[in-house]
Formats: sequence, structure tokens, C-alpha cells
Amino acid sequence: MDSYNKLYINGDWITPAKGGTFETIDPSDESVITRVAAATAEDVDLAVKSARNAFDDGSWSGLSGKERAVYLRKIAEGIRERIDHLAALEVKDNGKPLPEAVWDIEDTAGTFDMYADLAEELDDNNSTAVALGDDRFSCEVIKEPAGVAAAIIPWNFPVLMASWKVAPALAAGCTIVLKPSEVTPLTAMELADIIDKAGVPAGVFNLVTGMGPDAGAPLSEHPLVDKIAFTGSVPTGSRIMQAAARDLKNVSLELGGKSPFIIFDDANIDEAVEWILFGIFWNKGEVCSATSRVLIQDGIYDQLMARLEEETRKITIGNGMQDGVLMGPLVNASQYEKVTAMIAQGVQEGATLLCGGQRPDGFDKGYYLQPTIFVDVPDDSTVWTEEIFGPVVCIRKFSDEAEAVQLSNDSRFGLAGAVMSKDIDRCNRVARKLRAGIIWINCSQPTFSEAPWGGYKHSGIGRELGVWGLNNYLETKQITAFNSDEPWGWYIK
Repeated sequence: MDSYNKLYINGDWITPAKGGTFETIDPSDESVITRVAAATAEDVDLAVKSARNAFDDGSWSGLSGKERAVYLRKIAEGIRERIDHLAALEVKDNGKPLPEAVWDIEDTAGTFDMYADLAEELDDNNSTAVALGDDRFSCEVIKEPAGVAAAIIPWNFPVLMASWKVAPALAAGCTIVLKPSEVTPLTAMELADIIDKAGVPAGVFNLVTGMGPDAGAPLSEHPLVDKIAFTGSVPTGSRIMQAAARDLKNVSLELGGKSPFIIFDDANIDEAVEWILFGIFWNKGEVCSATSRVLIQDGIYDQLMARLEEETRKITIGNGMQDGVLMGPLVNASQYEKVTAMIAQGVQEGATLLCGGQRPDGFDKGYYLQPTIFVDVPDDSTVWTEEIFGPVVCIRKFSDEAEAVQLSNDSRFGLAGAVMSKDIDRCNRVARKLRAGIIWINCSQPTFSEAPWGGYKHSGIGRELGVWGLNNYLETKQITAFNSDEPWGWYIK
């Protein structure tokens, strides 16, 4: 795309009603990348009404799953054709290293392909006969698209998070209005161009960029929206749920986490170090499921911590486009200030700063931060209980399995967790005791689009990905028929 100063509504790129734009910033050097269209309530209203009309006229919802799958595969193909451009743009907008960005774009295309397959399966598996207690009646249960979906996505995996919502919504037969984060809007705008070029009918997919109060709030509150899907912070998710409650909208929320990683003393030290590093420093720790609370059994604590500190200090920091960089800058100034403030608070509350926590030498510009390790963290410390969303890991010892499970579950969050041990029976036992929606055994963070994603407690409501993600955008309908030649008998005898 040559310009990002327009919105994609009803199959056209249009100027915002008030003509506004905002800057998007390169976190590596704090320079302005470009100016982006700033939607307001008028634009959101137009986008939602376009989606409503496109849904109601059946131009998308009336297609078979097989027909929708053709478009989904064209979108996947368009993503792969632009993979180098999209990955470089993701690095520039978000700051993540290029190999991670390439991985994200590949997963984005794969998500559209997977939902193309599931759309086709809807044609064959969308009718279920239900046995009733009265043979004069027959009952069929079918799934139908939920209607107009509003999708609001975060800045940590910009285009991948878009695919987690757009692909299943389109597969189900919904129409959609997507609102990306104002921090990282560019790859979502490229996705809109790809969808347009794939020939998806006008109004089926719409994109509004802008600030949360100006665009996100009007979208989540719009009376013509049937379904809201949100990924982001707990406070924003709570506000969206409150707004949705007024119209009793269908809502799914994927919110924060403070995920534990339990490492027993029979674990391989080198493997444990590798997975701890990946679990918290991948994507700069800006990962909702990051295993940011690490519990190490006391038998290997000293040996493991020595290796972990040594390897953490070796992590290469820099611009994500440079070869060998493993950790780029945090996404923006606001996030940098939030993370550094929480590090300072952790020190004040009695946690020991083992390493990191500072701007690395030689980086006067950009939102760079050293990977950070806290040890001896009090269980009531803010850094132990609250999501930091940055490259900060908090570590404590434990003595036995019961203590590890208790410490892990003592959290208002319940998105993910991990356990490492050579004793697979113990791993499976602990996995079932952890109160979280995603549990990894002998690893941390691998994510597959075929498996459900979501959490317990304050980590959200509902599940994304796989058939569970598709079901987010489907309604269940019962169709019951009276098949007897005899009258029912209540009035006519």
C-alpha cells in the first residue's frame, strides 16, 4: 500500500468523516513511520451498517462453506505473496525481530487455510438429528452465522491476532468490522487490501483504525453488532463486557495472564534454561501467556539460576531487522514507561533484581530494555501478582509438588502454565491441577491454530482457534417438526 490515511469500508478506501489522522511510531528509533486514518463514531457507524447490510442480503452468509473457503484460501495466498513486506512492516511497527515476524506471517496464512478447511466441513457437519421422547416429532439442530462481528485486537501480534478473529468469522458466514490497535495498525491495513484483492464482497470485511475512545468504544457499543471479540487488557475487556451487557451481545474475551512455569529438580538444566528464556523473552515478553512466574525446585535452584543468569546476559538486543537480534525494543513509550515503573516498584517491594532492568548501553533512542530477572520475590509483590507485559521474569524456590501447585494457582489470572520434569506421570498430574486454559509440558509457548486458546478467571471468556474459534461465530438453532397425521389434540379433537 502507498498510503494508510484511509479506512476500508463497504469495499472502498474512504477518507474518515472528520479527515483525521494519527502517527504510528517506529519503536527502534522513535521516528514517525507514517500517518494513519483516524476513525470516529461516524465512520464506525458506516462500517457497521455496511457489515449489517452485507450480512442481511445473504451475499456472504448465504454462500456455502465451500464457496467461502475459496475466498479464505485466496486471502492466505495473498498473505504469502507479501510475506517479506508484511514481516518487515511488522518489525517496523512493533519492534519484534524479523525471524519472529516471519513466523507470525506464516502462521497468519496458515490460520486462513485452516478455517477454509473448517468452512468446508460445515457443509457436511451442520445438521444433527436429535432423538426426542415423542416419535410424532422430529428435531434437527443446525449452526448459523452469528451476524455482524466486531473484532478489536492488540498490538503484540498485530496481523496474527487479526487472523484469529477475521478467519473464523468469515468461515462461519459472519460479516466483520476490525479495529486494530492504534499502536500497530499497518499490517491490518495491508490485510484489508489483501482481502479486497481476493474479491470478498463489499461490506463483508471492514476496517476502522483509530483511538480506543473514538473508534473502539463506538464499535463495541453499536446496537447493530451481534458479536464482540476482544483481545487485550483486563480493564478494557471489563468495559467492553459492561457495554455489551446493555444489549446482551455475544462476547468472547482473551485477556491477560501471569502464567507459572514449574520446574522440578529432575529436569534437564540446559533444556529448562532454553524454555525459560523463550517463555518470557520471546516477543520481548509482550505475550499474554508468557510464563513470567518461574518456580524452581530447591534441589536444582542454584545450578539452574547460575546458568539462567549467564545466558540471559548474552541475549542480543537491537533493531529487529539486524541479523542475530533476539530481542527488539518494547512497542512504544507508554509500554516502556509502564514496564520500567513496575521494575522499580518490584525493587521497592523487596524483590531482588538479579540482572537487567535498565536501558542497554549504546541505545540512546528507541524503547530498549535489558532482559530482567527478579529473585526472592515476595508473594504479595506487584511484580509477582500483576501482568508486566515486558521482558521481566520473577523466580521463586519451592520444595514439593503441593507447594508448587498452590503457588501457581494463587493468582487472579488463569491463561496458561507449564511444568517440566522427566516424570511424565507427575507432569500430567500437575497439568490437571493447574487452573488455567493452556498447559505446556516440558516446553513453554508453542501455539497451534488447531488447538483451543483461552483462559480461566480474569484471563477471559471463551476460546479462540480450531473448531472452538469457529463456534464463537455460530449460533445454534433447533428446528422441530410435528409429523403426525393425527391432530395435536389440545383444541381440535
